[in-house]
Amino acid sequence: MPSPHVFVPYEKIEGYIEFILQNRLNPEIYFDSESLDVINMDSIVTLKERLCNDLSLSFHAPFMDLSPGAIDSKVRKATIERFNHVFEIAKILRPKNIVFHSGYEKWKYALKVDTWLEKSLETWKPLREQARELGIKIAIENIFEDEPTNLKVLMENMHSDNFGICFDVGHYNLFSKVPLEEWLKALKPYIVELHLHDNDRSADLHHAIGDGNFDFDTLFSIMKGTDCIYTIENHSPEGVLKSAERLEQYIGHVL
Repeated sequence: MPSPHVFVPYEKIEGYIEFILQNRLNPEIYFDSESLDVINMDSIVTLKERLCNDLSLSFHAPFMDLSPGAIDSKVRKATIERFNHVFEIAKILRPKNIVFHSGYEKWKYALKVDTWLEKSLETWKPLREQARELGIKIAIENIFEDEPTNLKVLMENMHSDNFGICFDVGHYNLFSKVPLEEWLKALKPYIVELHLHDNDRSADLHHAIGDGNFDFDTLFSIMKGTDCIYTIENHSPEGVLKSAERLEQYIGHVL
């Protein structure tokens, strides 16, 4: 079992490098739009030099205000511009996965999955080819989805070995209206990453594993033997270490 990844915003990674190295964690670097506005490639080269060569990196792309399935061409153009910038950084740091949000909200699209899907495919197919050239997988994360149909349809239409799902258990716990087993039955073949955090269904609290009411027993029972990245998404070093300890109880040696 490889060491887990841990979510860390780009602007904070310098302060957490020693913690990451000391605890044999692998960073999932989140590039928000504000960071992308000020990043230069010299700083990315410097970051690469600071990170150990044996670390396994992943990225989380920006998502605020972005919409990969946007009907408005200018909104989608701005979204693609942001995503392409992340790929420019990926050419230097070479992450294993890049996580993107799906952008699907059923009420915004008037329950018309096909409308969202058509524009999403126009966005993702060129990005998938960029990822393939770099040896990277794209992972689409569930956010406001209350059931998995739109994500499964996207996977079936993309039909690609480097385009999969990042299943976020906290978002599932907060928004889902169907059982966990139904999600995993639909999406397990496509899952390349898990985002691991917990909540009590009141808000997206990003608590440590086991500090909320998500059913981790069922998750890890069904996912047993699946080759994917395990990413801890807590907002404090203490929460990360607590989650890592509990993750070890489920899947073996972690730290």
